[in-house]
Amino acid sequence: MDMEIPVYLFSGFMDSGKSSLIRETLIEGDFGEGGRTLLILCEDGEVEFEETELEKVNARMVMIEEEASFTPAKLKELQIAYQPDQVFIEYNGTWQMATFLEMDLPKDWILVQSLATVDATTFEMYLTNMRAMIMEQLFAADVVIINRCDEDTPKGKFRRAIKALNRKAQIAYERADGTIDENDMEELPYDLNQEIIDITDMDYGIWYMDALDDPRKYEGKKVRFLALVYRPQKMKKDVLVPGRFAMTCCVDDITFIGFKCKYSKAAEIAHKSWVTVTAEMKTEFALEYKGKGPVLYALDVQPAEKPEDELIYFS
Repeated sequence: MDMEIPVYLFSGFMDSGKSSLIRETLIEGDFGEGGRTLLILCEDGEVEFEETELEKVNARMVMIEEEASFTPAKLKELQIAYQPDQVFIEYNGTWQMATFLEMDLPKDWILVQSLATVDATTFEMYLTNMRAMIMEQLFAADVVIINRCDEDTPKGKFRRAIKALNRKAQIAYERADGTIDENDMEELPYDLNQEIIDITDMDYGIWYMDALDDPRKYEGKKVRFLALVYRPQKMKKDVLVPGRFAMTCCVDDITFIGFKCKYSKAAEIAHKSWVTVTAEMKTEFALEYKGKGPVLYALDVQPAEKPEDELIYFS
């Protein structure tokens, strides 16, 4: 009977800490005790691996330096040569993720976890100047580790930027000394204790991501915001989706984000009209979320003027 060979993908931009994470996992964490490990390096990291230490954990290292050489045929060749029980891949931070994600892996190779690393000291600069390239490495990750954090790290901004493209990602914050910083709470720009919480255009992205992350925080809260209505004819008569178009990464990645909203007069609201919604938030199961998530119960919906800037942003 064929056995599945688990594949662990480590992605992230240049010098973001991929090699250090692999060392911590494979060598220092004794992750290699389960059998023979094939370590495929696609770039020279800031941390080098010594053959002697790899031998101690029954690991073999192979370099693939060119993206054009990273092919199904090459991986199959490595499978035959090394017969690994598990595979670690340190992916090149400048390569397209699709090169790997759309690839037919060798028989029995199964991608079980994708981990991405971010250097907190350079992430803000990259978000400003090279946003599309750096986010390319994070959009499919199961876990994103933001390392080298300190008390000035804008965790909320980083979390929103990542979650806007990759909702499922678990995000961990690691201090410079390697310890985990579990204090990832940020001060919200609005008061949750207000009778009605006014969500401005500037704060819409923060509210949207925070409510997705922790919908129970908003249980029973009343909110008011400006929205564009999504309500095609096929939608149930008592449902609409008030939301906004958001620029998540670049101009090519503008997407509509909003919450399911129940309203007895929804059928009277025109598709693509602008409204001011006042609603109570509840946490309910919804097919749209594939589980529980924020659902709005509209208390009042009034016509509104289209804003000067129709987009909202996550920065």
